[in-house]
Formats: sequence, C-alpha cells, structure tokens
Amino acid sequence: MADPIVRVEEIHKSFGSLEVLKGISMSVNQGEVFVLLGPSGSGKSTLLRTVNHLEKIDAGRIYVDGDLVGYRQQGEKLHELRDSEIVDSRAKIGMVFQHFNLFPHMTALENVALAPRIVLDRKGSEARRRATELLDRVGLADKTDEYPARLSGGQQQRVAIARALAMEPKVMLFDEVTSALDPELVKDVLDVMRELAKLGMTMLVVTHEIGFAREVANQVIFMDEGVIVEQGSPDQVIGNPKEERTKRFLGQVLEH
Repeated sequence: MADPIVRVEEIHKSFGSLEVLKGISMSVNQGEVFVLLGPSGSGKSTLLRTVNHLEKIDAGRIYVDGDLVGYRQQGEKLHELRDSEIVDSRAKIGMVFQHFNLFPHMTALENVALAPRIVLDRKGSEARRRATELLDRVGLADKTDEYPARLSGGQQQRVAIARALAMEPKVMLFDEVTSALDPELVKDVLDVMRELAKLGMTMLVVTHEIGFAREVANQVIFMDEGVIVEQGSPDQVIGNPKEERTKRFLGQVLEH
C-alpha cells in the first residue's frame, strides 16, 4: 500500500480555554473521498482548516503528500515555516469555502486564471486557456466573462471550485460548500464534486449532505466535541451506526 496522501497525527487545537480538537488522528489515501460529519461546533471545519495551515495546531503533526504542513522539524522541535514557504506548500492543497470569496471586480475567467499566474508563474495566455477549460468542466463555459454579481450562488461556488482546481492541487478541501446555497442550486455544485470524485481527485469534505456522503464517500467520520466518535465506510457510519451520538445526529439531519 502507498503511504496516505493526508496523514493527521494526534492533533490538538484550542481557542483560548476551549479545546476544539482533542487528539485527532486520521489518514486519507490517494483518490479517496473522505467526508466529515458532525453537529455545528464539533471541530470539523477547524480540522479541515488545519490541513492547509489556515489554523495553526497546538500539538501533533499533519503531512500532505509526505511533507509536514506548516512546520519544519529539526531534531524533536518544530519550527513554523515562513509565510512564503507556507504559500508554496498550500499550492498543492485546494480549498473551497462556504462563502465564495471571489474577487468582485474580476470576471469568472480572471478569478480562475489569477493564482496560476501569480503563484505558479504561468503565462497569461496559458492561465486563461486552462481557466476556460476548467469553467467548461464545471458547466460554466458560457459565463467566462460574467462578474460574480451577475452569477447565482451556485454558479459562484462552481467558479470557486474551478479556481481551486486551477492550482492543480493534490488534495481538495470542501468546507460546507453548499450550506449557503438555495436548495435548487445545491445539486449543480454536488454534481461537480461527484465528477471530481470519478476522476480520482482526493477530497476532504465537511458537509451535511448525507445523500452525497452515502453515494460518493470512501470513508466517513462522525465528529462530536472535538473527537472522532465513529469512522468507517458510508454503509457502516451512515447505514448502521454503532454509537448513540451518531444515531442521534443522523436522526436529526435526516428528519429535515
């Protein structure tokens, strides 16, 4: 077996006196879709944000594609990387947020082409060609010249996915990407994610979309109060949960 592409080892994270992650360990293999479920405040989004060092950890280690995230180890001590080094390491990890964070003064095409030009040093023509391909892939070939204000929330979210893919990441992180969308717009975004899963993209997904998790995930973890309560295949965790907390959460989510 190849080494996992994402390896999280005993990570702890507190905000002041509130311990949000309490010794989380998990591993994700190349090409897997790994879904994190749990109630609000369980630590899912914080965990996701530690994987690309948007949140610094207090203890533990995180590796992506064999490299330590956010730190350099010398002997037993960890030293935080400089900002420029963190930007370089983050380039292999794409992230899509609940809110789209598109630049309002740039067209869809310009939003997608920007980072490859600046971070990857791609020529403008090459970055635009790739951006056009990616917008086509997410079903927005006819929206390349539109500004975000003229796009629906679901379209903006698909531009955000194309923008993350433009960096050619090894891993994609999705943090509640459909929760701010009207219900009729959710399907288009999930369809793009389904397509990425079929193409073998490694994905870590925080979501309340239980049907999507059941259909697409290779592994599911259920988190509550900063710990992993239950982990396994969708059939195990969603179809036949063992823990009372998991059963209660799924009962509440599936009622809505």
